[in-house]
Amino acid sequence: MLNVGVLVSGSGTNLQAILDKIGEGTLPIHISTVVSNNQRAYALERARQNAIEAVCIRKKDYADADEYEQALISHFKDRNVELIVMAGFMVILGKSFIRAFYNQILNIHPSLIPSFCGDGMYGLRVHEAVLEKGVKVTGATVHYVDEGTDTGPIVMQKAVDVLDADTPSTLQRRVMEEAEWVIYPEAIRQIAEGNLMIENNKVRRRHP
Repeated sequence: MLNVGVLVSGSGTNLQAILDKIGEGTLPIHISTVVSNNQRAYALERARQNAIEAVCIRKKDYADADEYEQALISHFKDRNVELIVMAGFMVILGKSFIRAFYNQILNIHPSLIPSFCGDGMYGLRVHEAVLEKGVKVTGATVHYVDEGTDTGPIVMQKAVDVLDADTPSTLQRRVMEEAEWVIYPEAIRQIAEGNLMIENNKVRRRHP
């Protein structure tokens, strides 16, 4: 069974979607640890309610970014984590961490990459930009994390219609409900079952 670690900064709604699928018996993974940079993150409580180790590792408690990343690396290595799931982690990870877990870090972005992504595009900012541009379709993208911003191999995407009456908040909620909470657990399941591979920086399904 795939051993997973989670990085999260806030309430952990994507974490909850994953936990729900584990509870249903449709996601064959074991989450061994949930780590937050925010000691007040409700995601830590979600982990505790599911008997999962909940740990706060704060960047400000370390001398510099490299020391902080080494602490994260050691934490996940000590627990033999095979896949790291970023579920709204608001700290930029550097080269040391990414290289330590190359092609083992997943993220979800609330748009259809390569649209509305990159530096500074996160949270409500993404949905504000979508509405400002007037596009008719948005969505969410699960991708591997590399050294760029939202530039790693795309695992899965799902489209969501933009409605005329949408506000950034209503659009954010619908993208979560109709896309993020659907494709994130499914992408993890596909990885856990060994159905996917990366070739030439693209994610492909393994042939039976």
